Amino acid sequence: MIKLADISKSFRVAKRDAGFGRAVKALFSREYETIKALDRVSFTIEAGEMVGYIGPNGAGKSTTIKIMCGVLTPDAGRCEINGRTPWQERTAHVREIGVVFGQRSQLWWDVPVIDSFELIRDIYGVNDLSYRSSLEELKELLELQELLKTPARALSLGQRMRCEIAASLIHKPKVLFLDEPTIGLDAVSKIAVRQFIRRLNTEQGTTVILTTHDMQDIEALTERILLVGKGRILLDGTMTELKRRFSQSKTLAIEYRGELPDLPDGSILRESSVGRVLLDIDPELISVSDFIASLSAQVEILDLSVSGISSEEMVAAMYKEYRI
Repeated sequence: MIKLADISKSFRVAKRDAGFGRAVKALFSREYETIKALDRVSFTIEAGEMVGYIGPNGAGKSTTIKIMCGVLTPDAGRCEINGRTPWQERTAHVREIGVVFGQRSQLWWDVPVIDSFELIRDIYGVNDLSYRSSLEELKELLELQELLKTPARALSLGQRMRCEIAASLIHKPKVLFLDEPTIGLDAVSKIAVRQFIRRLNTEQGTTVILTTHDMQDIEALTERILLVGKGRILLDGTMTELKRRFSQSKTLAIEYRGELPDLPDGSILRESSVGRVLLDIDPELISVSDFIASLSAQVEILDLSVSGISSEEMVAAMYKEYRI
């Protein structure tokens, strides 16, 4: 289980204006600004959960992840992961976590991937039997057979990310931190990575914390979302709850046979052509089922699709509401 209570973290950053004169002056007298990255952040994640940790750039996501990994020590507050304080018991803690940063590599650039795996095995002290078992499983699930003898620098981005995920799982961690794991990947690679993460969570009960700007990743992998902004947790809820809260209307695309029907109150016509309409309805004024029943009484419906707010639109609405 992961539990954060009133975690705060500030950074002191040097500031100066552009220009050579300002640079010389800064050698003798610097101006500093204190930036509050986290301000009393608290949340709890149960074992086996998959949670999306989202927010705009500079919101405090990476700082939180680094504290949970034991890389940073907070100014105040408590963090407990599997009964340990990460920065105080770091050696024991890192044996039970895996970390994947989409823009940073843990593979050695000029050596074959299998050599990196062997070195990671030694770093974590994984015994040979367990290592061979993990490697065979990861090779099959992530299709690594043809990649292990290739230097990391010769891999495509999608191939490297599959190897990065495998490297983080060699020691079979209980908690997996994923920071932009599908950044820059093509559609096929994204789907493969998502399927693997879901399988890992289902079969091994691995706790997954996912930070990303790709809302398709969030929607495909997580049900619970934590929204962080200005160093604070602003919202904690499920994807279904958030869509219900931020969705103001439903969009219906209808193909029909007959004359243009009379539209009941609560609907707004967006597009109309022969035999097809695209419109929005307000669920508070009329339900989707009542609307369809009204149309069915007037025309023959040939095809119908209903869509709500997209994940990107939902996040934009959240950012606007919380002014982040």
